[in-house]
Amino acid sequence: MLTNNNWKDYELIDSGDGEKLERWGEVVLSRPDPQAFWPKMLPDKEWHTANGIYTRSEGGGGAWKFKEGTPKKWEIKYGDLKFSIKPTPFKHTGLFPEQAINWDWMKDKIKGSGKDVSVLNLFAYTGGATVASSNAGAKVCHVDSSNGIVTWAKENIDLNNKSGEVRWIVDDALKFVDREIKRGVKYDGIIMDPPSYGRGAKGEVWKLEEKLWPLVEKTSRLLSDKPLFFIINSYTTGMSPTVIGNILKTAFKNKGGKIETDELGLKEKNTDRVLPQGVFGRWSI
Repeated sequence: MLTNNNWKDYELIDSGDGEKLERWGEVVLSRPDPQAFWPKMLPDKEWHTANGIYTRSEGGGGAWKFKEGTPKKWEIKYGDLKFSIKPTPFKHTGLFPEQAINWDWMKDKIKGSGKDVSVLNLFAYTGGATVASSNAGAKVCHVDSSNGIVTWAKENIDLNNKSGEVRWIVDDALKFVDREIKRGVKYDGIIMDPPSYGRGAKGEVWKLEEKLWPLVEKTSRLLSDKPLFFIINSYTTGMSPTVIGNILKTAFKNKGGKIETDELGLKEKNTDRVLPQGVFGRWSI
């Protein structure tokens, strides 16, 4: 399992009993995490000092309770990257800090290529990978189906003074890929973070186990003649890195290159425990 030790504005303080305690800049948040099966290390009084606590409701969903003076949004940095953090009604903050592993990797690939690079980011959310790729000098096509999320991603790009480097698309990822294939558009790097389950605007059902291979097969056709990388991230419970690895091996069986797969995790501040946070697979030349 890979963890990142370069964060200064983020740390996992403690985890356990289905929750995690995190510092985001100067703000400490407590929120659920289904992977934290073990007991907490810190006493409850430490957890109760959090600026914001997200509590599940019996009827499903949940809500934040914030201490007076807690900002509604604030900025944090990872190296030279900046991000806007805003706790959402669905317990998220708009950023997955474990993805810094992939941000560093793709930045190195882009900067080391010695050429102008174009990157496609599918299911791009608030644009962590978009910010990282743009910061490294790439031109990015950012695709997400939510207007509100794309607006948030634009805010992150503006924080990094890269607003002219990104093409913004609000659309269904698979439909967009189909159109790009017809148009003959090519990309040097492709990133995707497909959901486990979802419904489209017209009621279309997305199930990862049914749709991931067709999506990867089609999207791989958008790679340029001299591509750099193809990354798949997944936060689907029970998804094995081996599954993603087999999909990449099948999609790129005649293209050579290198395939890497692993879990991503967050290491606790004062222990050797690691909280799993998803899996990834990446193919590169």
